[in-house]
Amino acid sequence: MTAKHILTYDSTLRDGEQCEGITLSLEDKLRIVQRLDEFGIDYIEGGFPASNPKDVAFFQQVQQMGLRHAQIAAFGSTCRKGVAAEEDQGLTDLLACGAPVVTIVGKTWDAQVERALRTTLDENLRMIAESVAFLKAAGRRVVFDAEHYFDGFKTNRSYALRCVEAALRAGADSVDLCETNGGCLPFEVEEVVAATVERFPEGNFGIHCHNDSGCAVANTLAAVRAGATEVQGTVNGYGERVGNTDLLTVIANLELKMGLDTVGAHSLEQLTSVSHYIAELCNVSVPAHYPYSGTSAFAHKGGLHASAIARFPEAYEHTKPALVGNSSRMLVSELAGKASLLQKAASLGFDLSAPWIDEQAILDEIKDREARGFSYEVADGSLGLLLMRKLGAYRPSFTLESFRVIVDDREDTGALAKDAMSEATIKIHVGDKRFVATGEGAGPVGALDNALRLAIAESYPQVAQMELTDYKVRLLDESQGTDAITRVTITTSDGHGSWGSVGVSENVIEASWNALVDSIEYGLYRARSRS
Repeated sequence: MTAKHILTYDSTLRDGEQCEGITLSLEDKLRIVQRLDEFGIDYIEGGFPASNPKDVAFFQQVQQMGLRHAQIAAFGSTCRKGVAAEEDQGLTDLLACGAPVVTIVGKTWDAQVERALRTTLDENLRMIAESVAFLKAAGRRVVFDAEHYFDGFKTNRSYALRCVEAALRAGADSVDLCETNGGCLPFEVEEVVAATVERFPEGNFGIHCHNDSGCAVANTLAAVRAGATEVQGTVNGYGERVGNTDLLTVIANLELKMGLDTVGAHSLEQLTSVSHYIAELCNVSVPAHYPYSGTSAFAHKGGLHASAIARFPEAYEHTKPALVGNSSRMLVSELAGKASLLQKAASLGFDLSAPWIDEQAILDEIKDREARGFSYEVADGSLGLLLMRKLGAYRPSFTLESFRVIVDDREDTGALAKDAMSEATIKIHVGDKRFVATGEGAGPVGALDNALRLAIAESYPQVAQMELTDYKVRLLDESQGTDAITRVTITTSDGHGSWGSVGVSENVIEASWNALVDSIEYGLYRARSRS
């Protein structure tokens, strides 16, 4: 190992979104950037800047976020064969997006050059060198992703090294060696990286692994042992096929097991919350048995473990759970988690330290609700309202008498029909006044949202500043089909920030309504707090 500080490079927004079943909205991507920046990630890859309207908008909006630590990287390829770098549209787009870091991928496996690119080995070297030099001349930090490097090194070591040399001589700030197929074992990765570092002792090298053989984390750690100073990965290992390196597990291992610095000990305490926060935005669950951040990572059940853990926790816990923001759990008595509750409550403006407050009762209710399908990882609004109810500080802004939703599709144009409209009628009480309002929308939730705003706008003009920015539905027991419990999460913004809310029911409309009410109620609470 050649460095005490290891740079972290997250590609959740590109490689992670290539995972089957994961689709991120623009709002999701920006929220992930914000959370990773707070966590202390060094580089966040945003995707292809001109590949689709969403990514174009992302690179425009992310520049306005005022990130405190992370730098945004745009991803692309070397110039095309037979095209000068300054005339290549892809490289022009990379510069135009304004990202301070540019990562370009290039071939280093001779078979890929000849069979996939269908060009000569010398032309590929030109493409690498000219592309890096062009981007460096424009003032960017340049990362060269050496695609299929380990396959190339095994079959034609000399040519793979020539590709690395071309990138370094052209000014690449880092050459990140890609184990693209995910089939290498740790001893192979360590040998190849060590040989490459020895050949170019002045170069900076990173590692990018896939998990097809189940060794992505181990391979990444092996590369660091061999001299890599930058680690690429995704949160929770999201990625195509069986995924990428889980960057969070790598960070924990580097900090706690290898004595190296990445995000720092203070930020490391956020690791579990980062894992679950981004999982919820991706609309998936963190597996219970996931290293470090899983709910069962430090859980103990019955027998010798349960009796010994109180006296000698090191026997069954390889590290202190609190170091990564997790906690020990005795499955027969849920006693852990008060510290996390106190910290979260304080961040929302609630003080639970008064002696009359029963913290355990609040924690028990949260756990009971989570057992019924609620999730508060990205639902600060709903959590804040729950705390207000437990503290006796909640006064509903309005009460529902009834609502009705109608979906009307007058013309059958098949599976691609876009002419269906929804209408919602709501009867609401605000104090001693009764309001009836009807709203329309492309979908039932939009119609409910519009009707509710119309009904309470006279009493609460602040709702005009609130905008529903994201809506997610998740079936919690898919085996039940249309009878499954449904969890709905809503994100709302008021120009001063955003918050989430959650609703759970067997009826998706009812779940949506509950989440919608929480979003409005919490928004009104925020407005009152500012006045």
